[in-house]
Amino acid sequence: MEFGVNFFPVVDPVKKSASTYYEESLQLVELAEALDFEHVQTVEHYGSPYGGYSPDPVVFLTAAAARTSRIRLVTGAVIASFAHPVQLAARLALLDNLCHGRLDVGFGRGFLPDEFELFNVPMEESRTRFTEVVEACVALWSGQEVRFEGEVHRFGPVTGYPRPYQRPHPPVFVASATSAASCALAGERGHHLQVVPSVTSQEQLTQMTAAYRAARQAAGHEGPGRIQIKYTCYLGEDRAEVLADAAACERNYVEQMAAAVASWAGARSEQYPGYEQFADKARSYDFDTALAANKVLAGTPDDVRGQVATIRDWYGDDICLSLQFNPGPLPYERAERAMELFARHVAPAFTGDVAAVAAA
Repeated sequence: MEFGVNFFPVVDPVKKSASTYYEESLQLVELAEALDFEHVQTVEHYGSPYGGYSPDPVVFLTAAAARTSRIRLVTGAVIASFAHPVQLAARLALLDNLCHGRLDVGFGRGFLPDEFELFNVPMEESRTRFTEVVEACVALWSGQEVRFEGEVHRFGPVTGYPRPYQRPHPPVFVASATSAASCALAGERGHHLQVVPSVTSQEQLTQMTAAYRAARQAAGHEGPGRIQIKYTCYLGEDRAEVLADAAACERNYVEQMAAAVASWAGARSEQYPGYEQFADKARSYDFDTALAANKVLAGTPDDVRGQVATIRDWYGDDICLSLQFNPGPLPYERAERAMELFARHVAPAFTGDVAAVAAA
């Protein structure tokens, strides 16, 4: 079992400036490498406090690359629907060279109607755009004089430059919210998987990961594939203080998410069945219920260790948990302490790697 660090800024500028958030996050990147976490990753969103401090994962991860030498850097994820594949493939290949092959590329479709409107991209094209961008990027990284003829994107012949550091290309992850079929397709094509338990049930996520593994094996791909599952983690010695922090930060997250998904109340798309219920789900969120269901990790090291053990039993011991330690306006010192406690007192129960570095 592996553990990484995830940055999803749900931050109101009134509570924390962008420059402060970036500097604190990059300090945590350095700490993550020192504690031997497997990766750091960040998202892509626009136009609101819900992720809006991270409009370009490549820029943030380039800064992270300059401060580190070993830890893997993950886009989690770049939104394929808003990008031209020639430009995106080149920017990601540039980052792969700057970090000497430490890049993992996660691609996502996007799901917020307001963001599609900002880019003047029809939501009904999102699946097509996603599929084409992933296929085209892999082709540009791997081939010469590439000609691409899709429904949306057509180009070539062109050879992608720069060539990526990793050959034939960086590992590709596919982000999936609720669809077992999407997970199975990722497995069939030999990609890796990124999922978020907060937007689905434990039973549904079990079906998604099982579908991924079965499809990957049936297609004959080498190895089991890598599955990243993203959680927010609040950790400290004082349970009451930690749970108070967690409840406040989760309330901030839900308020900002509810505003970001509000447009789903009047939007419908066959590309996103059931997403019109997102606004109601966000408004009905209850922290205690989420904690009991292990959708968020919070408490003392003993508490969180027990939660991770349950998650391992649910989804397997070959997963990687991507943990957010600095959500919203949480003070930096508490995020830093949570990472240290996790490395010293939680991770060692599941892998010896983090413990060895922390003990040193």
